[in-house]
Amino acid sequence: MEQISEKQIRSCFVNASRSEAAKLTLPTNFATLDWESLDFLGWRDAKMPMRGYLVIRTDQRVVGIMLRAPEGGSGAKRRILCELCRDVYSEEDVHLWVSKRAGQSGRDGNSVGTLICADFICSASVRKEPSANEIEPDPAVVVERQIRGLRERTERFLARVQS
Repeated sequence: MEQISEKQIRSCFVNASRSEAAKLTLPTNFATLDWESLDFLGWRDAKMPMRGYLVIRTDQRVVGIMLRAPEGGSGAKRRILCELCRDVYSEEDVHLWVSKRAGQSGRDGNSVGTLICADFICSASVRKEPSANEIEPDPAVVVERQIRGLRERTERFLARVQS
């Protein structure tokens, strides 16, 4: 992913007001992010932990969505698969992140949700190189397929928010 400026981030949200975007807290490591290893920028707001943000570059356009996590966390500990990275080995928490729809539909109270890693570690998860096996002897091919899948699923969720 190409580097995105703070100004671009604050102006790219399709389902947040200008004041909400102006109040968001950027990730603490924003200045040192490894943009090359990100398929999207996702983070939890340090000042409002139940709020998250997901920003992706599509067709040379930066688009962001504001999300909210369920009150009280994910409840009982159980293994749930993140819909974006689909990392079956992850021990990380997964939340049902909900986003109000863009435009009038969102102002009318309509929302969509999907299961996403609680701390948005999807880009790192898909880059874990699996061991070679008989079905896929080249782990790099698997990683590329996982990265492509993450990007496609993220863009589909973004499209659901925008529709």
